[in-house]
Amino acid sequence: MNSLLWIAQISLAAVFLFAGFSKIFLQRRQAAGPQAPSLSGYFALPDGIAAAVVLLEIVGAVGLLIPFDLGRPDILPLVAAAELALLAVAACVYHGRRHEPTAPIIAVFLLALFVIVGRWPR
Repeated sequence: MNSLLWIAQISLAAVFLFAGFSKIFLQRRQAAGPQAPSLSGYFALPDGIAAAVVLLEIVGAVGLLIPFDLGRPDILPLVAAAELALLAVAACVYHGRRHEPTAPIIAVFLLALFVIVGRWPR
């Protein structure tokens, strides 16, 4: 079961690292040319909130991958997966209100929920 949880954690981290870094590179490309959309245009949110979302995505993904012991070895991945699950819920609400597809976000939420349940202290 532990190897399956690690596969789920690595997959979840890869999704959120890709999402976070793609938004950062989108912002850099916007600074290079006026034809590319800005990060706030991508989100339709203020730049501060968009930057906070990117920061939460990257920090949560790194928290899933770091084998750091905080008293129990499963606590940091548990907290990171919970943070990413809440972020996925917020993203699902946001995209649902914009009438955009939410099925991939729900799949990511279920993957985060699997990590939470698997890493829950017994």
